[in-house]
Amino acid sequence: MLIPLILAAIAGYLLGALPFGWLIARKFGINIFEHGSKNPGATNVKRVLGEKFGAKGKRAGDLAFSLDALKGAAAAGWPAFLHVYEVKKNTGADVSLGSAYADSNWAYMAITGLVFALVGHSFSCWTRFKGGKGVATSAGGLCVLLPIPTLLGLVSWVLVFQVSRYVSLASIVAAVVLPAAASFWPGTPRPFAILATVIGVFVILRHRANITRLRNGTENKFVKKSAAPSA
Repeated sequence: MLIPLILAAIAGYLLGALPFGWLIARKFGINIFEHGSKNPGATNVKRVLGEKFGAKGKRAGDLAFSLDALKGAAAAGWPAFLHVYEVKKNTGADVSLGSAYADSNWAYMAITGLVFALVGHSFSCWTRFKGGKGVATSAGGLCVLLPIPTLLGLVSWVLVFQVSRYVSLASIVAAVVLPAAASFWPGTPRPFAILATVIGVFVILRHRANITRLRNGTENKFVKKSAAPSA
């Protein structure tokens, strides 16, 4: 299994290292490392471009989030497609993608791919080993591996964000809810539950500066703009 795991790690890192937020901001003439929180993640891209370019900038931020999530989904999902191809080629049988993860070898390839996608996203070789916090990339990969626990984490994220308007706080809460849900949800493979815990800890650690700003009351929030007063 060593060579397949190495291949999964390399593929995962290269996928994760694709700096979509940085590239999208560059299209608008913005070096995202010099604006806002100086983070190339989708949240900072949406905030910075939204303030400067309005709805068009916000859509660009949404695109960055989608592409970052797609990186994680691809890194975690391609071993399942390879498994289906191998089974079809060798036996002619049709099997589901989910059946791949019943085999620990394929499951560990998926885990390795997603973990290294997070490493690549956070420490991209294309941006001098700077990167985002990994929330979108984690979400994309975990949607493939743990759809129900990830949905519960997403619900918690939405609720906390709607109440607080802090993306960082919502992400931290989701990083706690996800591994808890994965641990208690029936039928969750143990390696995936452990992965959810590791990713949750990783995301929280990547938010250390945000936690400090939240405690000091200096964290940026998305504030709903009130309608302009009538003449």
